[in-house]
Amino acid sequence: MGAGAFVETSGIKHYEGRVTPYVLMTCFVAAMGGLLFGYDLGITGGVTSMDEFLIKFFPRVYKKMKDETHNTSQYCKFDDEILTLFTSSLYLAALIASFFASAITRMMGRKTSMFLGGLFFLIGAILNGLAANVEMLIIGRLLLGFGVGFCNQSVPVYLSEMAPAKIRGALNIGFQMMITIGILAANLINYGTSKHKNGWRVSLGLGAVPAILLCLGSLFLGETPNSLIERGNHEKAKAMLKRIRGTENVDEEYQDLVDASEEASRVEHPWKNITQPEYRPQLTFVSFIPFFQQLTGINVIMFYAPVLFKILGFGDDASLMSSVISGGVNVVATLVSVFTVDKFGRRFLFLEGGLQMFICQVIIGILIALKFGVTGQGSFTKGEADLLLFFICAYVAAFAWSWGPLGWLVPSEVCALEVRPAGQAINVAVNMFFTFMIAQVFLTMLCHLKFGLFFFFAGFVAIMTIFIAVLLPETKNVPIEEMNRVWKSHWFWTKYVSDHVVGGGNNKKVDP
Repeated sequence: MGAGAFVETSGIKHYEGRVTPYVLMTCFVAAMGGLLFGYDLGITGGVTSMDEFLIKFFPRVYKKMKDETHNTSQYCKFDDEILTLFTSSLYLAALIASFFASAITRMMGRKTSMFLGGLFFLIGAILNGLAANVEMLIIGRLLLGFGVGFCNQSVPVYLSEMAPAKIRGALNIGFQMMITIGILAANLINYGTSKHKNGWRVSLGLGAVPAILLCLGSLFLGETPNSLIERGNHEKAKAMLKRIRGTENVDEEYQDLVDASEEASRVEHPWKNITQPEYRPQLTFVSFIPFFQQLTGINVIMFYAPVLFKILGFGDDASLMSSVISGGVNVVATLVSVFTVDKFGRRFLFLEGGLQMFICQVIIGILIALKFGVTGQGSFTKGEADLLLFFICAYVAAFAWSWGPLGWLVPSEVCALEVRPAGQAINVAVNMFFTFMIAQVFLTMLCHLKFGLFFFFAGFVAIMTIFIAVLLPETKNVPIEEMNRVWKSHWFWTKYVSDHVVGGGNNKKVDP
């Protein structure tokens, strides 16, 4: 055998080493970056459904919400451009920040990018909690967006680079796990603060807590071997690799990382490089997976769950409690993904989740159509509301073990080192752009498309499921520096991937 490696019949290397407590701890701390994103996703919808918040900042929306004359359709009661800007401005800022974060992640390391993300989020949360006018709210949201952009750029890459290949999926999904915990925590906090004066300030201000945890935690994290090699710290990189693999016998993996880094260093323009034909599969998936992830319609539920439940006739407390229930389902279902992604693989979860989401969205659309029709007048009985909540939760569960975590995992693991920062920046930018678009236009689309909006998203779920079935090869248990072998063996992508990039940019023969 070569130093610490053996070859399966597929030609993919497996390195010596074990899962160490240190790597589990560092991945847990890094994954806290997901708490920021999740907390914001969950907190916004609850706050925008609170009467006090609406009276202070959006009195016109409050008046429409309380309209009992049936002059306003249920579908249109929250349709307000400034209210949606409050939600969506964060994601526009995250889009812009992702490009700066890409350069910082590469030049200064993954740790620095995570720390800056936490710092931006901390300042934004404080501003939002103290907001006296809409302008302060929006400025705070923009700073929160910079925090999300930096964390979403650096955390998935950090997790993919630190984790051993055999559990990379599970550890990377820690990021999505933290997102779901953040959403659930936000829903519980909203439920509690909604009953108190200025409760919305507490909800928004508590976003400082996960930001402080990430800032402090990132100071004690070790940098990834890939990043250390990339910046010329070879001795530290080898020492870190030994520490996270729990073995002295890391020569084979270390040399492959060095070779990949040297190949990457010869690329003067990674943004131009990723557009070359040999990187066509990577560019395709870092662009289309985040695009499709947002077109599942999940953020309709995550952003606006309390607002949506209110629109559908749930009372104030019932709408917030329904959000807590769907948030709990989100956490549990993400755990399913943690324990199955490296066993059953990425393709299986993508395809099963897509089929389940499609069925649930069609049923939800039919239930709303039967009750509200096109006029938007009506309400659900308790039994009907419970049935609707069941299918919403089944939809959330399917997303949480498929497109939710895999939408971050797959783009972060498929790129070779020479294009990884650019690839992750594209992933975050596309994700944030379409998150911004959905957040900005959802309430208007609901007002105009009515129940048809759920059929609209169901159509995209069908398309994306076919896309995965046809074009995505299985990537479980493949070392990220060996990922190009997967593309070379795929019936469609093999015509794009040239031999010199197979094996992450090195042509070394693997010792049998």
